[in-house]
Amino acid sequence: MTRLLPFVLSFFLITNYCLAQQISKEELLFLTPEWKGERFPDGRPKVSDAILKRMKLVTLEEAWAVLKGANFKHAYEDGWMCINPDSVLVGRALTATFMPGRPDVQRAIDKKGHEKDGRIKSQNAWPIDMLVKGDVYVVDQFGAHEDGPTIGDNLGNSIFAKTGNGIVYDGAVRDINGLKELGSFTSFVRSYHPSHHLNDPDGELNTTLIGINTPTRIGKAMVLPGDVVLGRDGGVIFIPPHLAEQVVKTSEIVRLRDMFGHQRLREQKYTPGQIDSRWSDEIEKDFSAWLNDHINELPVPKEQIKELLKTRTW
Repeated sequence: MTRLLPFVLSFFLITNYCLAQQISKEELLFLTPEWKGERFPDGRPKVSDAILKRMKLVTLEEAWAVLKGANFKHAYEDGWMCINPDSVLVGRALTATFMPGRPDVQRAIDKKGHEKDGRIKSQNAWPIDMLVKGDVYVVDQFGAHEDGPTIGDNLGNSIFAKTGNGIVYDGAVRDINGLKELGSFTSFVRSYHPSHHLNDPDGELNTTLIGINTPTRIGKAMVLPGDVVLGRDGGVIFIPPHLAEQVVKTSEIVRLRDMFGHQRLREQKYTPGQIDSRWSDEIEKDFSAWLNDHINELPVPKEQIKELLKTRTW
């Protein structure tokens, strides 16, 4: 039975995609049992704004180390074309999954969306209507290029207005100049093409929306709704919500130790060998004193430094 579980789950999810498109609250609770915090009404994990703010200073290496240590080995993807590459993208994932267009499925999903679910306009707008502040729209567009773009500067403006964020988009976008004008629309996309998507089931059809807020695949990574997206320096890592705080705290400790070590090296108080190896009790005591002395100046919340000092025995 244990070996059959992944296949049963896959069948369960796939059939529900086709029937419901949007994953149910019960399914999201089932897939994210390790998250014990706040959730959106639809069940999506809601990592706090405070953690998201602190996440902006986390490096990909720091996040990678925590996830790898927790055996999450398929959470990172690179090879992106970046919009506003000097900025950092952080937010909660809201996912969408498209597949190559199929007229019969397109008509069925259109009918259900418009008549039963109360959705309006075309399918590519449906997930965008659900976005809220702090979200990142994460889209599996199967790398679609010519006649594939479902996002241009109009939808880009809508996404930015709703979320304050950019996108992670495994496909081509259009209106690239207009998207670049959105100064904080930090985004990771596969390519650019001046064409637009074709979605007429009785004519030309290139894409069909098959899943909203469902588990999806972005390159080599699996992404669940509510994962924390960290995009910077050409790469994107998707952090399970129950590991987000651990990632942030680990990063802050590394950041503080690096600041202290670099300062002491410049002062020539310690040798590189002393700082690069396991610190002696003397250096650890010096580090604790340094934290106390600079607590109001450091790029880590004061409350977190106080919490760290409580756990230290030096």
